[in-house]
Amino acid sequence: MLRTLLQQVPFLTPEDIDAFVPLWKKRVQLNRYDFLIRQGQVEQGLYFVVSGALRIYFPLPDEEICVGFGYSNTLLVSFPSFVDAKPSAYYIQALRRSELLGISKKDFMQLMAQQPNIKKFWYQELEKALVGKIEREVDLLLPEPEQRLQRVMQRSPHLFQHIPKKYIASYLRMSPETLSRLKV
Repeated sequence: MLRTLLQQVPFLTPEDIDAFVPLWKKRVQLNRYDFLIRQGQVEQGLYFVVSGALRIYFPLPDEEICVGFGYSNTLLVSFPSFVDAKPSAYYIQALRRSELLGISKKDFMQLMAQQPNIKKFWYQELEKALVGKIEREVDLLLPEPEQRLQRVMQRSPHLFQHIPKKYIASYLRMSPETLSRLKV
């Protein structure tokens, strides 16, 4: 699955892919509600979601704020912890049975140093993630729940196929009841 996805990246050569794929050595199986990472752990790798659905959330005393999701064919990481090698402020939890492949940060960084196209691929993924985070910031600043929902539905309609609505409501910073009233 990972190889097939990488073959769709126009600038990755067969040699790049052959060097990249074997480094995804860590196989992770999570049951519903299992954690990939807990607050306080240092992120040691980058993950590719083979199957399942996961959420990234920030815990508060009275609620959990959903800040992102992972589902089939996406990359997943507690990004601040991965970059800074500091304890994660977030949890990553499976919402249903999930299978992931992981690559260690060390292997990934070494490969980027050796394969310029892998570095280009990573930068492209970072650019997409940054654009997504800016769009999400705009979503959260909109006063009307209908506007927030409409923007997310236009940008990521697949969320509603993979993620339970109560977590989408948290992501949109509204109650599940408000989301239900909006007739998703």
